[in-house]
Amino acid sequence: MAKLVADAGLADRIAIDSAGTGAYHVGELPDSRSRAAARKRGLELTHLAQQFTAADLDRYDLVIAMDRNNLRHLKSLAGGRTTPPIVLLRSFDPSAGNDAEVPDPWSGGDAGFEEVLDQCERACAGLLAHVREQLR
Repeated sequence: MAKLVADAGLADRIAIDSAGTGAYHVGELPDSRSRAAARKRGLELTHLAQQFTAADLDRYDLVIAMDRNNLRHLKSLAGGRTTPPIVLLRSFDPSAGNDAEVPDPWSGGDAGFEEVLDQCERACAGLLAHVREQLR
């Protein structure tokens, strides 16, 4: 998403961050297979894992979850708040259903990481289109 935003010339208007709902990988780089798959596409994944907290709800205009379990967790943190919206990433992919998830490729082979990147790229293109509309 950061590359799409930068390529669109919107990096000065759109802030992007990434965090998990659990603390088990805080301070670590993404999985080496994720980094390798991204590198093949010219992307470098260098961010360190951090945990999303309830305070983050005041920092962002939109919160994106990769799967329904994380969506439930984030909505629980929100405690009934409706802002910012909390939605699934693949809801921005017109080829996916509104409740489609990004699967966790961790226990599969390298091809799973490629498929997840494909899904994320399609969804992020739709997300960027959505955000552009919001900026108008």
